Formats: sequence, structure tokens, C-alpha cells
Amino acid sequence: MSRINLTLKGVSTPEDLNRVTTALMMVDGVESVDIGREWAEVEGRVTRDALIKAVASLKAGFTAQ
Repeated sequence: MSRINLTLKGVSTPEDLNRVTTALMMVDGVESVDIGREWAEVEGRVTRDALIKAVASLKAGFTAQ
């Protein structure tokens, strides 16, 4: 199992955090997500690209790097 750290941009409210957390948890292979306004730490068998695409798919102005 790997741990991937992401930098988040555009996340500002608790509702934003919930939306991003939900999107990340829905990605196949994700075991856990810890999140803050500017970061996310994801554990599981998943690729970084899949996580970035999940955040982008929200189409709410959020980005992940």
C-alpha cells in the first residue's frame, strides 16, 4: 500500500473538504484519506493521476498536484 500526498488549491469551506474527500474515497483502491484545506494524504493501491482526475472531475475550481 502506498501513501500519496497532494497539494490542493481552491478548497476553502468545510463543504469543499467534504466534496473532495468523497471524490477521493470513491476512487478504486483508496483505503483512507486525511485532508486539510491545502493538502490531502491518500493511502491505498491507487495512482496519483487517478486522484488528480477525481478532484478535477468535481468541476468546482479545485485542483490537485
